[in-house]
Amino acid sequence: MAFIRATGKHRAPSRLTRRSAKVAGVAALATTGVIGATASPALAADSQAVTGTGLTQTAALDATLADQIAAQAKVQQHQADVAAKAAAEAKAKAKAKAEARRKAEARAKEVAEEKARAARAAERARRGAFHLPVAGSHVTTGYKSGGALWSSGTHSGVDFQAASGTSVVAVGAGTVVEAGWGGAYGNNIVLKMKDGTYTQYGHLSSIGVFVGQSIGSGEQIGLSGSTGNSTGPHLHFEARTTPAYGSDMDPVAYLRAHGVQV
Repeated sequence: MAFIRATGKHRAPSRLTRRSAKVAGVAALATTGVIGATASPALAADSQAVTGTGLTQTAALDATLADQIAAQAKVQQHQADVAAKAAAEAKAKAKAKAEARRKAEARAKEVAEEKARAARAAERARRGAFHLPVAGSHVTTGYKSGGALWSSGTHSGVDFQAASGTSVVAVGAGTVVEAGWGGAYGNNIVLKMKDGTYTQYGHLSSIGVFVGQSIGSGEQIGLSGSTGNSTGPHLHFEARTTPAYGSDMDPVAYLRAHGVQV
């Protein structure tokens, strides 16, 4: 048995039915191009607006982060440059200081060597220079003076004024060839000089050297006195060509020839 709905009494479509119909209609319109011509621009614009805003924000964030990184890198590079400059300056200062110290030490060494050379030269000059046999003395009896006091009839040397015990020095550098009693000369010393000549020192109260000893110029060799054939304290000084008596020469001329003022 069939049921027939009463004429004029139609039930309203449900909400789901109406929505389905609307969707179907829209799909149909899209198929025919109506939506594509009218509705698509608006929808596309909305879609592009949303998408464009996201990209812009992302790009802006990326740019800000890049700027921050670049700024930080710049600061770090500046700090590294400052540190490198400071290290280079410190190294340069240390190098300059070390070089100055090296030069100062080298100069001090040069000065010390110069002083040592000067001292050696002065010592050589002192030992090579000639001196009076008695410092500050003078001749009281000249060379070849006559009289009964001398067996040869004349004075074979010169006498220098000197109190007993006065220091007697070698007039120049030489070697002792005689040191002891010399008869009329009393205690005497004979030196062979560097130039091959000889000098004699007589009437000494004491002798301070021995035969074979090397003597420097101005070095003390004994003390003055009045031993032997002497009338009082003094120094008898002779210059000779040989160590033997009788080879005498003028002692004053001899000393002056060696730069000594007599």
